[in-house]
Formats: sequence, C-alpha cells, structure tokens
Amino acid sequence: MRLLYTIWCATYFVVLYLFLFPIQFVFLQRDAWKPLAHKINYIWGILFFLGVGIPVRVEYRFRPEPNGVYVFCANHFSYLDIAAMGVIVKNFYAFVGKSDVKNIPLLGYMFAKLHVQVDRDQPNSRAYSLAKSIRTLASGRSIMIFPEGGIRAPKPPQMVPFKDGAFTMAIQQQVPIVPVTLLNNYQILPDKSPIRFHWHPLRAVIHPPIETAGMTQDDVERLKEETYSIIDRELMKARKVTA
Repeated sequence: MRLLYTIWCATYFVVLYLFLFPIQFVFLQRDAWKPLAHKINYIWGILFFLGVGIPVRVEYRFRPEPNGVYVFCANHFSYLDIAAMGVIVKNFYAFVGKSDVKNIPLLGYMFAKLHVQVDRDQPNSRAYSLAKSIRTLASGRSIMIFPEGGIRAPKPPQMVPFKDGAFTMAIQQQVPIVPVTLLNNYQILPDKSPIRFHWHPLRAVIHPPIETAGMTQDDVERLKEETYSIIDRELMKARKVTA
C-alpha cells in the first residue's frame, strides 16, 4: 500500500504541474507578472497536499506582513520541505537552492526564472548567489533559504551547523530573519532509498522575527546561533512529545 501511495503522490505531483505550467509560463515572461507565477506554485502546493490527503497544520506565532520583506530560514531534512514552504509562507519570495533543479524539464525553467541558483561546482557561485539574494531583498522581495546548505543531517531531527549566507544578507539589508521549524517532513518523505511517502499530517511553526536593525557583520555568528537555537528547541520539543 505504501508503494501504491508513493506512486500516486509522484504521479499526481507531475500531472498537476503539467496542467498548471502553461499558465505559469505566460506569467514568467514579464517581471511584473512574476508574483502571479509564484502564486501558481502556491496553488500547486495546496492542490498537491489536498490530493494526497495530507493536512497542513501550521502554528503561526507570527504572521508575516503580505508585503513585508524577510529572510525565511527553515531546517531541511526532506525534499518535501520545498513544497511545504511554498504553502505555509504566502509572501512573494525567491528560494535559494541548488542549480541541479535546472536540469528538470519545465520545473527547471520555472526555477531559473523565479529563484536564485547555487552551483556548488562553480567557485564563484556562492558569491554570485549571495549578491543576487541581496539585490532581491533590496528590490522588496523576500528570500527563503535552508541555512544548513542542503539535506545534510545524518539523523533528523538533529540539524547540522548553519552557513553564514542567510544572516549576512539579512544584516546587509537590515531585514528580519523569520525562523521556520518544519517538524515532521522527514517522516512523511524520508531522504533515503527506496523513496516512500508515509502518511502524516504536515506540521510546522513560523516563529516571531529576529530583528537585524542596527546589526553589523560582526553579529552574523550571534544571529546564526539564535536562529539555530529557536528551530532546534522546537524540533527537540516535538521529538519528546512523539517519543
């Protein structure tokens, strides 16, 4: 049954995007229309979770202003995290992620048009993606990033140390960091072979923002540790409840 459920989830995910992509393609052609292209991703995520029967339960300890500019930082244990963030964060944001996505037909085209790519094989890619992220924030658009730098935790829900980029850009532009805890995506879609979907309600917490006004680059380490601590405490609390 789990294999059949996985096949249904994967098939529905792809077919749904094939249906929505022509509309999104039109919106991707002009910068002024890109918020609408981003909205298509939100609709895709909502319809996907509805279609596979996974309830999305978000505890909003903070509700971001629709036109506010933030750096959203979340833990990253599962490929489902990307779809989850597209549903629980309703702001217009650019996702900072690996350039490998560009090789996926249609999805790669959308990613290249809407988001910030990081090519870890290119020596200057990190500097380029950081500069592009800073320009994105300066333009009035939020950034969404997984500061662990990918799915790297050997045993969720324990995170690996965060990288500096998210905190450098937030301080440079003096915009708040919004920590987001994705509590159980690694249980729904574990990062291991064979790939299998497991049915659980998706649970997440959006925490109050950490203001960066007045901070300098000397505060990067402190800001990084505070963000890590907020997310980690929530993960550990959830683990104790389910243990």
